[in-house]
Amino acid sequence: ADLLSSVQLVGRAVGTEQSLPILQNILIQVEKNRCTLSATNLELSIVTSLEVEVESEGSVTLPAKALLNFVQYNQDSTILLELSEGTKLKLQSKRAKAVISGEESSAYPIITPIQAGTTLTLQSLPLLKALTLVTFACARNTSRPTISGVHMTVHNNTLTLVGTDSYRLSEYSMPLTGQKEDISCIIPARFLDELKIIMAALEAKMESKGTATVTLTMSSQQIEASVGPVRLMSRLIEGKFPDYKQVLPKECVTTVHLSIHDLLSAIKRMNYFAKELNHNIIFTVKQDVMHLTTKQTQAGKDESTIVVRIDGTENKIALSSHYLIDFLSRVDSPDIRIELIDKLHPAIFRLPGVENFLHLIMPLRLVDE
Repeated sequence: ADLLSSVQLVGRAVGTEQSLPILQNILIQVEKNRCTLSATNLELSIVTSLEVEVESEGSVTLPAKALLNFVQYNQDSTILLELSEGTKLKLQSKRAKAVISGEESSAYPIITPIQAGTTLTLQSLPLLKALTLVTFACARNTSRPTISGVHMTVHNNTLTLVGTDSYRLSEYSMPLTGQKEDISCIIPARFLDELKIIMAALEAKMESKGTATVTLTMSSQQIEASVGPVRLMSRLIEGKFPDYKQVLPKECVTTVHLSIHDLLSAIKRMNYFAKELNHNIIFTVKQDVMHLTTKQTQAGKDESTIVVRIDGTENKIALSSHYLIDFLSRVDSPDIRIELIDKLHPAIFRLPGVENFLHLIMPLRLVDE
């Protein structure tokens, strides 16, 4: 079970480049009473270790799929790994036996930890919450590299994380203590997605033992995260992050307070028709109700009315059902607040009691009835 979880973990960084087949392998190194497993695709690297009984030390690199296949479908509780003939690894348990042909460990790319850099130590639970509300908003293509990652800044003992794909944006701030050095870098979203998975698994294991800690170390070009026995390493994204502050509205004409459950249920239902026309849903706010409508399509149309509390004037805006579902599905809160100016300015979403977070969605073209 320990070997399986470790192979599954580092396997997430296994490369698929046909031009460098060894990146499809996992590096296994046995020293003292530890077995260290590593994988890299040259952009992202994952390293973990587990305690084992060692008769003799050694190392080899094995095809990740072959190793995972044997361990995953093995019902025995313990397994013996024995290297023979240089690079052939015998795997033997009570009811199973296999031999996997590997390659010399010296042929595997060296994964070098960051030797010197700026270090942050954070509680994993607050960081996990922040990343859940930020990373999904990043662009998932590489045509604009600077927005395919999260912009992380540290200033005046405040850590701020921002993700955007230019149509939506999430900003989350966290207080820090004793952090004197300012930081500004763009961290690949893929790296942070893997970090979220590792932190969530570790928190689940710890249960009531308190929260784990995450150590982030940054150099000018790299970032490394240490969580328990796991280390993740990645290159940072070069370039200048967009000046998103100029997009954030400075005023608010209408504030709508409502239930997330009511809003998300209505939008999920209406998305069936909305997706026919660019996921366009028209929101009309007046007299303590919010009326949602889709345009008539070949598939039909839909509408819904939600009871809300309104501060300010009546308003109207068109927003993407796809972006709304993507955002609202990640929110762990019963209520939400929507701030509007008009149909041409972005909608701002805030969570009651969480003033250090905002989500922005740009409006769609409002087609008059």
